[in-house]
Amino acid sequence: MNKEVTSLPELPKSWVWTRLGDVLGFVKGKKPKNLGTRNNLLTIPYIDINAFENEIFDEFTDGDNCPLCQTDDTLIVWDGARCGLVGRGVAGAIGSTLAKLPCFEVNSTYIFYFLQSMYEFINKRPRGVGIPHVEPSLFWNIPLPLPPLLEQRRIVTKIAELFTRLDTGVEALKKVRAQLKRYRQSVLKHAFEGKLTEEWRQAHKHELEPASVLLDRIRQERHKTAKGKYKELPPLDTSNLSELPEGWAWARIGDISEAIQYGYTASSIFEATGPKMLRITDIQNNSVDWDTVPYCRIATEEKAKYLLKDGDLVFARTGATVGKSFLIRDTIPESVFASYLIRIAISRRISKIFVYSFFQSYGYWMQIYKGQLGIGQPNVNSHTLSKMLVPLSPAIEQDRIAEEIERHFSVADQIEKTVDHSLRQAEKLRHSILKRAFEGKLVPQDPNDEPAEKLLERIKAERAKHLTEAKASSKSKKKTHTKQMELV
Repeated sequence: MNKEVTSLPELPKSWVWTRLGDVLGFVKGKKPKNLGTRNNLLTIPYIDINAFENEIFDEFTDGDNCPLCQTDDTLIVWDGARCGLVGRGVAGAIGSTLAKLPCFEVNSTYIFYFLQSMYEFINKRPRGVGIPHVEPSLFWNIPLPLPPLLEQRRIVTKIAELFTRLDTGVEALKKVRAQLKRYRQSVLKHAFEGKLTEEWRQAHKHELEPASVLLDRIRQERHKTAKGKYKELPPLDTSNLSELPEGWAWARIGDISEAIQYGYTASSIFEATGPKMLRITDIQNNSVDWDTVPYCRIATEEKAKYLLKDGDLVFARTGATVGKSFLIRDTIPESVFASYLIRIAISRRISKIFVYSFFQSYGYWMQIYKGQLGIGQPNVNSHTLSKMLVPLSPAIEQDRIAEEIERHFSVADQIEKTVDHSLRQAEKLRHSILKRAFEGKLVPQDPNDEPAEKLLERIKAERAKHLTEAKASSKSKKKTHTKQMELV
């Protein structure tokens, strides 16, 4: 390492600083000529990114003119957005975006863990404008703390032991998170079957106006305000629908909405000109960071038609997020909604939170999946949305149901925050374990171990021998090719 050694942290007495390029070889993967589904000729798994990360093999090859690897090899993603990501080998042919890193006299698992600890450093400094790839001059010059070979093995064993415990804890936390998701759906199911408020409903049954009366009142108000232009939906056939509690009724979104409207078509801009324009992508985890929502240019007379207000329910009508919804609550910046969203203006007589809560339920999502149009780009239009069914309770009970859902969800939210915090702490602990390992603080040193300096001398000798043999092999191939050309 020469002069650079003085600027690096001090290592334990038997350790030495070197570079990755001093201890690693490099075998770049390539795409073979013959690829396809597994058959008598194509028997070797082709390791692309998907196979590398998930061990899912979609393609096979005959291995002709393609580098191979085994389960104890270290692989790295060399090209693409995940460049620098490492993994243990999967027996097969190495794909064109990957590379194998053979080790010279160094424990390959030690190198694997070290490269894991360097992922952020490598990935954030790629080379290339189009497709990024690992910057070779940076990668091969990364300083490597090299302990004695026997200590490498002790370190690897200790890391594996600690990571196993950590992984067990992480797996348990992820199960809790999955259980919370099921719990929320269970709460919603009970809510819209009337079970969540069953006792409350019995105690207040003389105060409850049936939902059918509520729907009639909404219908009559529409006739008055529409001045003869109101187009009523056809009668609802409930013969195949599940039975609801007494006083409840099945309703369509169109029955309880004052308007269902497509969003405004315009290009978003980040210059603070005009109102903000809410897009599907701005809705994440049932919330919107309004500071990051862009703006749009819109004429004053048009703006009034699209301005969002408290109580509006916006609905993603196309793409991978079709069906995702968001309820506008309280005061927001002056905003319109983009064309891939639909605004549902719920009747003032219906609880907006009640309807929005139903839009999170399994019963709602089943209707979305059944109502999707198109194969390439799934979408739900306003006509399909208007016919979607909602189990409607009396108005007073809607508020009670919304309160009960919120109460149950707030408990789940607190638990989930604790789980997420614990998962972040687990990841920090993982980094801390690796940091201590490569500082020589994870396992004790043994004065009887052969110093790393002697190991490094052997590595350099082996590397030099390997390079000499590789050059000789290359010259031999060239001579053979030249003779063949002369014969031709």
